[in-house]
Amino acid sequence: MIKKLLPLVLLLIGAGAGVGAGIFLRPAPEPVEMTEDAETPDVMVKEKAEDEPQLDREYVKMNNQFVVPIVNGDKVQGLVVMSLSLEVPAGQKDLIYAREPKLRDSFLQVLFDHANIGGFDGAFTNANNLAVLRGALREVAQKDMGDGITDVLIIEIARQDY
Repeated sequence: MIKKLLPLVLLLIGAGAGVGAGIFLRPAPEPVEMTEDAETPDVMVKEKAEDEPQLDREYVKMNNQFVVPIVNGDKVQGLVVMSLSLEVPAGQKDLIYAREPKLRDSFLQVLFDHANIGGFDGAFTNANNLAVLRGALREVAQKDMGDGITDVLIIEIARQDY
């Protein structure tokens, strides 16, 4: 019983340590240039840069993590756990959540295929390896939801070997 719980406990501890390290090591925020607005002299506002992109996109985090078994022969050799977010046009969040079961099914199929071809073996966080995975995830997301989905972001990824 303990042999089965130990990997899950270690996975949770590792994920917690990763989040803590990410928070601790994040860069300091950029300084914001403040100016006094003529219409509201009591309020300081950030000057908008001319080349600043419009906020016509939003990011939708999938509700649950994806758990992908790594199978070697007929035995589960490990697990990969990952969290994904989608870049979509502003106002599309509710539509994404309404179709999340379909997206999850398609994403899991891509993740299982990636695992079966050895995509999570060795240096699975290699930039080229992750680019291939992101491209495949984006392709099925666009197939299911249309071209409004411009990107699939891998927010967290961890592998637990047995």
